[in-house]
Amino acid sequence: MEKENSRRTALKNIVVGTVALGASGALQSFASEKESVSDSLKGNINHAVCRWCFSGIDLDALCIEAKKIGIKGIDLVGPADWPILKKHGLYSSMCNGAEINLVDGFNDPQFHDTLVKNYSEMIPKVAEAGYKNLICFSGSRRGKDDETGWNNCVTGLKKIIGLAEKHNVVLVMELLNSKVDHKDYQCDHTEWGVELAKRLGSENFKLLYDIYHMQIDEGNVISTIKKYHPYIAHYHTAGVPGRHEIDDSQELFYPAIMKAIKDTGFKGYVAQEFIPVQKNKIESLKTAVKICDV
Repeated sequence: MEKENSRRTALKNIVVGTVALGASGALQSFASEKESVSDSLKGNINHAVCRWCFSGIDLDALCIEAKKIGIKGIDLVGPADWPILKKHGLYSSMCNGAEINLVDGFNDPQFHDTLVKNYSEMIPKVAEAGYKNLICFSGSRRGKDDETGWNNCVTGLKKIIGLAEKHNVVLVMELLNSKVDHKDYQCDHTEWGVELAKRLGSENFKLLYDIYHMQIDEGNVISTIKKYHPYIAHYHTAGVPGRHEIDDSQELFYPAIMKAIKDTGFKGYVAQEFIPVQKNKIESLKTAVKICDV
C-alpha cells in the first residue's frame, strides 16, 4: 500500500545515507519560536522521533529543532548518520541498517544467511557507537502458520542472539498491523511476539510495541501494555486512523497510554512515528511530545 511503500522507501534511503538534505520547503515548516521548550517537560518519558517521518527535513536541522523540543533520541537511523546525532548530543534510540526490508525477515529460512551476515556485522557497530537497540522484523507469512513462523524465527535469531548478548545489544522486533499497512506481516499481534520472546529466552530480544499498529490489529492497548511490558523495549506512536498527528482528530487518548507506560517503570524511549499533515511539521512534533509528556 502507499503508506507501506513510503516507509520502505524512506527506510531504505536512510539506511544508505541518501536522504536529500536541505529541502527549503521543509525548512519553512519549523516552529517560529526560537527558545527551547525542553525545560517544561516532566522528565518521565524519554522522547524520540522517527527520522523517516521527517525525511524531507535536513537531519542537522531536525536535530536542532528536536533538541529545542526536548527530544533525546532519533529512531531508525543507521551508521552513516550517527555522527550527525552525536554532534547534536542526540541518541540513536532505535538503530537500523541490518534488516533486508519489512517483508523478508527471520520467519523465512531463505533469508537467514543474509540476515545473519548483516546482523553479525551491525551488532558490534551498534555497541561500539554506544547504542543498544537494533530493529528486526518477522517478515511476511507467505502461507506459513504461527508454529512455522516461530520455529523459523528462533532458528535464525539463535544464530545471532549470543553475539547480541556479548555486546549488550537488544534485537527489537517491531509489531506491525497486517490489516491496513503491512498485509501478511506475521508478527502482527503482541501475543505472537511475546511467544517468540519466550521461546528465545533472552533479555536481548524484545518487542517494539507500535501503538498505532496494535490499535488497528488488536486494540486493548493499555491492558496489553500492563500485561506484557517486560517484553517491550520501545514504543512508537501515531494517530488512528490515518497515521497522522496524535491530536483530537483520532481515536486514541495518548495521555492515558503514556501514563500506563510510565506506571510500568519503563525507562526506554517513546518515539513519534506519525506522518505530519499540518503545514508546520515541527509544531506538530512539538505538540505530540507535549501530549505524551506525563
